Amino acid sequence: MFKRFVGLCVCLLPFATVAAAASGDANASFVTKAAQAYMVEASTGTVLLAKNENQTFSPASLAKLMTVDLVFDALSKNQITLDTQYPVSEYAWRTGGAPSRTATMFAALKSNVRVEDLIKGIAIQGANDSCIVLAEGMSGSEPAFAAAMTRRAKTLGMERSIFGNSTGLPDGKSRTTALDMVTLAAELQMSYPNLYSYFAQPDFEWNRIFQRNRNPLLGFGMGVDGLATGFAEGEGYSIVASAERDGRRLFMALGGIASDKERTEEAKRVLEWGLTAFESRQIFADAEVIGEASVYGGTSRSVDLVAKSPVSVYVPISNPERLSARIVYHWPLMAPVEAGHEIGTLRIFAGGRLLREVPLYTKETVEVGSLSSRAVDALMELGETLLFSWLWDKPEPT
Repeated sequence: MFKRFVGLCVCLLPFATVAAAASGDANASFVTKAAQAYMVEASTGTVLLAKNENQTFSPASLAKLMTVDLVFDALSKNQITLDTQYPVSEYAWRTGGAPSRTATMFAALKSNVRVEDLIKGIAIQGANDSCIVLAEGMSGSEPAFAAAMTRRAKTLGMERSIFGNSTGLPDGKSRTTALDMVTLAAELQMSYPNLYSYFAQPDFEWNRIFQRNRNPLLGFGMGVDGLATGFAEGEGYSIVASAERDGRRLFMALGGIASDKERTEEAKRVLEWGLTAFESRQIFADAEVIGEASVYGGTSRSVDLVAKSPVSVYVPISNPERLSARIVYHWPLMAPVEAGHEIGTLRIFAGGRLLREVPLYTKETVEVGSLSSRAVDALMELGETLLFSWLWDKPEPT
């Protein structure tokens, strides 16, 4: 009961609606052929496109991005180096190497391959043997590595993603979403910018076999510099891409597209729209008071809330729609309250669509009040608790 009540209060009691001068929701006028789609602008996190973004589908080769993330994470923690070598087992060779007739870097059986070359195999060629060699080398077995992939996904906030292997080859288990894939793409580019550059390399040669980058968007001059494509029988073609142009970076994931050709054309169209149809608009200035939160038992009945930097969103240049913002914070907020304490979130909407969430912090300190003021506040808190408890438990008319 108590947890339910807190959840209700967070949503209904301590919120303020803030009219914003900026406007926009271009989603209504833009239609994508993808069954699942999600695209965000990197610097603000503004959601530019969302369609069935939480609907799960098979990641297929997109799963390799999570394999790469585990490798990048291990490199950043000095657990391995680019010169670390791992052996090519018979399983890796047969499942993902030359005999498999799948995407491969053609690593030779029983050879030892440097981590850097294995990364290139995945980032440039989508090589299955590269993935399995890394999985076995880092975790002892591919199933153990796949379990680590799923755990890592949850750590990154990819709540709906499950990985059954390192390659994305059919296993009947692996699932992901467009939103989760964008989360992963942003993690790879923003947390490991130097390592991320492998995705943009045009080609790679191994065992005297020359192969070009499999990303179909790299050669179009759009600013695309990653990441991967996938295909699953019965679920269609998918792509995760990032592009940077004129100081603007986008992350995009599309799934459920009918053909390879349509995937390339649709990805180009969606990215070009994202890069040209929006402009940045500042909603709140640096240190500007965005709203306030009620405080119980303090020297003040409220505390001002601010963001840590100016708050901006990307809005469509045409077809504007008025923005609104809602402050949601943890209730009840009891004194003492320290300045700079994160207590809630600013949620910015265009129509009914969530564009961005921004953490909010207390601007000043609120000390504990006098005994009499605390007694009054305690009665107020009790009354509000009883009110919202009654609202929560009140049966609906039948």
